[in-house]
Amino acid sequence: MSQGRPQTHSEPGRGSDLDLLDRQILNILQSEFPLVERPFERIGETIGITEAETIERIVSLKRRNVVRQIGAIFDTRRLGYKTSLVAMRFDEGDLEAAARRINEHPGVSHNYARTGQFNLWFTVAVPPSETIDETVDTMARDTGALAVRVMPTIRFFKIGVNFDMLREEGAATDYYSPDGLSEKVNGNTDPHRWNRAEVITEQDRCAIRELQEDLPLIDRPFADMAERLDLTEPDLFAKAAELVRRGLMRRYSAVLHHRRAGFSSNAMAVWKVPEERAVEVGNIMAGSKWVTHCYQRPTFPDWQYTHFTMIHATSHEQCEQVARDISEETGISDYKLLYSTREYKKTRVRYFV
Repeated sequence: MSQGRPQTHSEPGRGSDLDLLDRQILNILQSEFPLVERPFERIGETIGITEAETIERIVSLKRRNVVRQIGAIFDTRRLGYKTSLVAMRFDEGDLEAAARRINEHPGVSHNYARTGQFNLWFTVAVPPSETIDETVDTMARDTGALAVRVMPTIRFFKIGVNFDMLREEGAATDYYSPDGLSEKVNGNTDPHRWNRAEVITEQDRCAIRELQEDLPLIDRPFADMAERLDLTEPDLFAKAAELVRRGLMRRYSAVLHHRRAGFSSNAMAVWKVPEERAVEVGNIMAGSKWVTHCYQRPTFPDWQYTHFTMIHATSHEQCEQVARDISEETGISDYKLLYSTREYKKTRVRYFV
């Protein structure tokens, strides 16, 4: 077993600033956001406060950057975009300038400095007319990267970022999985449908452009959106449900700043898994409530780790315990924890703009 201890301290969590009502609201925003005409009234009724107080509290949570955004989360690949995780290595003195240059690309949604042999990790998405390799080659050349590894997804086991703010523990139990998208092709289940683009109509594009924007914190936040689409609000909610059924939209929810919400440790655990056990082990890893993302990715002569699991916890010690538990359950002992030491960018990709 190989575990990389953090070399620098993560930003301290601020979960102690949140009272019980804040935590209840955050749980709803992450997982059960109501697509109704007056969603904040519905949320307030659930926890016993008024619509006005609910909005006031969410405004405060956004001002403190606990809530980053409320909006639709879409499946990049199903919309026809290409996406990949990228690892780069820079001299420490060049790292920050390189990260900021990479952030300028609109398809870069997550960008972190991490411990380990590659010190910058980011995700990038490009539209169908572009290629990942050409985009990354240009980035590497412009920033003077010492090493580059493009790591697209081979198998996709889980994505489901959710935190139980009341218990202060992971809650990634209801998650988006390719199993839910499988379909019969010539009598057989197609395991690769998750990686295939859907036919996107102009009506779809218009709805996606609206639903992906940050929701205004007013009593009827969907009214203007529906009007711009020439739909009633119930028609808009029906369209959102259709996009979910087709696998284009994962859910409508908030994205939290996990450190400010109290989950101050973020580790990317990388695992060396034999190919014959790839699916079995991936599914076990995906079952952990602490694991928000789980993928299989390609290997290289200097990088033999196949499986990637994102773990968010309240401390480094908790991250390490989660990894030990997964190791014990799977029998995989060759792994590393790559801690984030700085967040350079975290946002949602904006599509068809």
